[in-house]
Amino acid sequence: MLVEVAGVRAPAGRAAEAARIVCAEYADAALYHHSARSYFFGAAWAEARGLDFDRELFFVAAMLHDLALTPPFDSHTLAFEEAGGHLARVFTAGLGWPTERRDRTAELIVLHMRDDVAPEVDVESRLLQVGTSADVSGTGLEAFDSAFTDALVGAYPRLGFAHSFIRLFQDQAQRKPGCAAAELVAGGWAERTVSHALDANRKPRP
Repeated sequence: MLVEVAGVRAPAGRAAEAARIVCAEYADAALYHHSARSYFFGAAWAEARGLDFDRELFFVAAMLHDLALTPPFDSHTLAFEEAGGHLARVFTAGLGWPTERRDRTAELIVLHMRDDVAPEVDVESRLLQVGTSADVSGTGLEAFDSAFTDALVGAYPRLGFAHSFIRLFQDQAQRKPGCAAAELVAGGWAERTVSHALDANRKPRP
């Protein structure tokens, strides 16, 4: 785990390292890199605006937010972000976090698939929305300069992420037609994702 990318740092400590390990163990490399990039995108966005945020909370949520797309944690009845929220509550209970902080971790994960949250209302939830949107579909990518995005993709290559992630969402949409992933798939999201600017003229690294 690179602890700093283009001057943006990841948190240290037991909780952050545990979240990183769990993500690395259960996600494939492309999904793991996406989780890390989502954190760095969100943290960079906050720092550029002078926003204070709970770096540990945001990092843990970013590393766990898509694990319910993996077979061990997939739910056949719950939308993946809701299942991911429950996973986060169990994970953070193991860290000894109090109920309120566990609930906050779950909230960030659920809300990253919901309507935009204003940063003055919930800064960490907004950061996860910013980070995931920039990395998945390129929404808001213009807010980041090329030096930062080049450093980020150099540190955490995309590894064919767009195509593999589209397949995951299409599977969710087929099995759970009322979920937020299904709405995205029906709305042309896949076309935006596969044409992501960060994949232009880049070949996935082994």
